[in-house]
Amino acid sequence: MGHYKLALLGFGNVGKALAQLLLDKQEVLHQRYGITFSVVGIYTGKHGAALNPAGIDLERALAIKDLTVLSVLPAPLNAINFIRSSGADVLFENTPVNYDSGQPAVDHLRAALEAGMHAITANKGPVVHAYRSLTELAKVQSRKFYFESAVMDGAPIFSLFREALPGAQLRSLRGLLNSTTNMILTCMEQGETFEQAVANCQQIGIAETDPSGDIDGWDASVKVAALATVLMGIPTLPSEVDRQGIRQITPGEIERARAEGKRWKLVCTANRVGEGLKARVAPEMVGADSPLYGVQGTTSIVQFETDVLGLLSVIEADPGPNTTAYGLLADFINAVRSNDQP
Repeated sequence: MGHYKLALLGFGNVGKALAQLLLDKQEVLHQRYGITFSVVGIYTGKHGAALNPAGIDLERALAIKDLTVLSVLPAPLNAINFIRSSGADVLFENTPVNYDSGQPAVDHLRAALEAGMHAITANKGPVVHAYRSLTELAKVQSRKFYFESAVMDGAPIFSLFREALPGAQLRSLRGLLNSTTNMILTCMEQGETFEQAVANCQQIGIAETDPSGDIDGWDASVKVAALATVLMGIPTLPSEVDRQGIRQITPGEIERARAEGKRWKLVCTANRVGEGLKARVAPEMVGADSPLYGVQGTTSIVQFETDVLGLLSVIEADPGPNTTAYGLLADFINAVRSNDQP
């Protein structure tokens, strides 16, 4: 297909996992798809930036802390300047999510598309706050705005409907979309208090120092909004999702569910109601007859009801930076493949 120059905006756990995956899949990309690449830019908030039109040594980038030593061009003034001066064909945008506005990721992706790049992100914010405008801009520019990793990491959710289910209408969805809360509830079933379970998740790296985005349901609400916006065609903001977190789930509630043969889960739902949508994130007790019952630990699941296939479930076990990185890589391959098709 050709040679592509890549720019990485954000080089934390996901960005580094993507860099390693690009190295690991280099031969596969070349032999199977005719794709070669060079990373011409890396930009971080804390470890400097590197710009090199001839290509950055990714192995060195992964091994050092100060990326500026790899740069042959002047340091960019900011992220937008980095995008515009990188000369890349593809931008991987991996900055932290902003639930309220999607910024600054929205502006990053817009700048990339305006510069003629494919724009790929794992960030949920731009999907719920600017999906339509970024998609329309991508079409005008004959480029792609893809975001497979925004929900359930590398599991093929958005591409499933985009490629494999043409003409299908999504009527409803139901699932467990936040792995942190699912792990907390699993730990509580094993005898831990809520506080102990949260601390355990922080220790193993799946909960932030401030875990409120997960335990209060914000992360799950953004994901529901993203799925409704893209797959149902109903623009939905996180604030429009009826949201309740898991803070009120006590060991006593866990035992009550156990006595009834059930488990507590933070359940995400979205249902078409006429031309509108009813979306909700809230704890529910689910029984053994539910596909959600056996989903433990950090595993996620979403069940779709369409007008043509009935119920269809996608399950992802043990997500992490590597699975998120795969979603980004898949978006890259699909973006350049679709552009090469007549």
